[in-house]
Amino acid sequence: MAKKVFHITKQGKEDLEKELKELIDSRGAVADEIAAARENGDLSENAEYTAAREKQNRVEARIAEIEGILDGAQIIKSDGDGTISLGDHVVVSLNGKESAFDVVGAIEADPANNKISHESPLGKALMGKRVGDEVSITTPKGEKVYKVVSVN
Repeated sequence: MAKKVFHITKQGKEDLEKELKELIDSRGAVADEIAAARENGDLSENAEYTAAREKQNRVEARIAEIEGILDGAQIIKSDGDGTISLGDHVVVSLNGKESAFDVVGAIEADPANNKISHESPLGKALMGKRVGDEVSITTPKGEKVYKVVSVN
């Protein structure tokens, strides 16, 4: 089976590596929580033990997820060719109001922090566009027309 590729920025990779280290470092504390809860008696009715085991499962699942992402990580960066592609910082205008964001891979997308996926409706529409180009997006509130102001 082919290895899955995850498009991610250098900063995104560094953030995941930091999170992975923190999770691995937390394993001991989680194990201590389980041991302490186990001392409270009957495990079938021990909510603290159940909660500690669920926490351990979440930590281990996230570690496995991050390791998989890092294993398939393909670092993206702006290519500087003037067309919008993965890794670019883009400024668009909608009804005279400008918004700036970074075009990133789906795994790193975080609209609240101005990181949109190249797979999102706006991201898809903008890929390959240049300064001055317009794209039209259909949203639940109707049609929106964005104009590309800058690409870095």
